[in-house]
Amino acid sequence: MSWFNRKQNAVLSIDISTAAVKLLELSRMGTRYRVESFAVAPLPQDAFVEKNIANVNVIAEAIKVALKRSDTKLKQATVAVSGSAVITKIITMPGSLTDDEMEGQIMIEADQYVPYPLDEVNFDFEVQRVNKNNPEMVDVLFVASRRENVDDRVEALLKSGLKAGIVDVESFAMENAFSLLSDQFADSTDAQTVAIADIGSTVATLNILQDGRVVYTREQGFGGKQLTEEIQRRYGLSYEEAGLAKRQGGLPDNYIADVLDPFKRAMVQQIQRSLQFFVSSNAHRGIDTIVLAGGCASIPGIDKLVEKSLGVPVYIANPFINMTLSNKVKPLALTNDAPTMMIACGLALRSFD
Repeated sequence: MSWFNRKQNAVLSIDISTAAVKLLELSRMGTRYRVESFAVAPLPQDAFVEKNIANVNVIAEAIKVALKRSDTKLKQATVAVSGSAVITKIITMPGSLTDDEMEGQIMIEADQYVPYPLDEVNFDFEVQRVNKNNPEMVDVLFVASRRENVDDRVEALLKSGLKAGIVDVESFAMENAFSLLSDQFADSTDAQTVAIADIGSTVATLNILQDGRVVYTREQGFGGKQLTEEIQRRYGLSYEEAGLAKRQGGLPDNYIADVLDPFKRAMVQQIQRSLQFFVSSNAHRGIDTIVLAGGCASIPGIDKLVEKSLGVPVYIANPFINMTLSNKVKPLALTNDAPTMMIACGLALRSFD
């Protein structure tokens, strides 16, 4: 019997974004995490319509591809719904109530928070903290989502041979993953206001964290798909060829000046505009640190351009910075995909809770 190298039960997370399915298998020994396997499987353009899953079977097939590539043996996974598909509300309730009593009370009051019939909604709640103004009351986080948002993801997992263990919210997963970045920063971010700009294929999500908690989320229609489409248009390629050329290179000499640089400037403007919305709506002193996540964070030099334009320290998210890797994981491939794996990481951490 081996007393050493005994793996903590590994956990599996599946992040379903509009462009790809990202799979991550983590294990934990003590306080250290280990990446057992990971995989990214692209999705066709029509898998999502307006941020909603349009074809569950297509998602399931992509999950199967990711499962095969990762060679994981796990059969239960954590998934998330996007922040725009969720209603969150802090409700103040008497601290003396049991969980069942709280649930009963929330059921009675839920219709004033949710603009849909309650039989069409999944909801959950969690006690956050003692209320600042009244120590006999507690602040309870109430979260609700249309049942179809949850059901589509659960069904996609089932059709790929997996069972959904937990359905989380992307912004909560991002908050969880943020705790993994602390060693990347030059200074402690404990008392700071940090912006995570997660710019994927079609959606740019800004999460603002104060004391490590998400206090503001904003989604905009912007992403790397626009760059792919411009490459496609400019050089007469198919969408798939353009996507490949974007990642692997081989485009004409004028690509950087005529196509990539204008996109990078548009990305900076997008981040700037989203931050202005937050600052103006919160009369806040401003942002101390910016973290870039998502596929667009891998564009060479984008961190320096954002830093120069906004005058704030900028980091590229790497949630794996302190993790060990199994021999199945190629370090370079993981580093390249690290900025896109924040939500998958946060979902995996949730499974250890």
